[in-house]
Formats: sequence, C-alpha cells, structure tokens
Amino acid sequence: MFGIGMPELIVILVIIMIIFGAGKMPEIGSGIGKGIRNFKKAVSSENSESDPDQIEDQKKEKEK
Repeated sequence: MFGIGMPELIVILVIIMIIFGAGKMPEIGSGIGKGIRNFKKAVSSENSESDPDQIEDQKKEKEK
C-alpha cells in the first residue's frame, strides 16, 4: 500500500488527532464516507447512461 506500514499509519492518525482534535474525527470520517459514496454513485450513473437496458432495470428495481 504505497510502502506505508502500520507504524506510519498510526503516526499519521496521531498527527490528525492533534490537529483536528478527537471531537472532529467523526465529522471527518462521515465527510470522507459521503464523498466516497457520491463518487461511486457518479461513476455508476456514468456507466448506466451508456447502457439503456441498465437504466430500465434500475427503474424497475426502484418501483419494487
């Protein structure tokens, strides 16, 4: 993983906790999660636009 081991990840986490504080960590985590979800949604919608059959299948699934 880019040559980053467990000790380096722990040091990075400690630095982030010092900068932002422990109270902000859940907000940062949820923000990152929302960003990843939005990215996945954008990528999947981009792929589905090119395939009309997938669009129809998605509409049928939403109706259920």
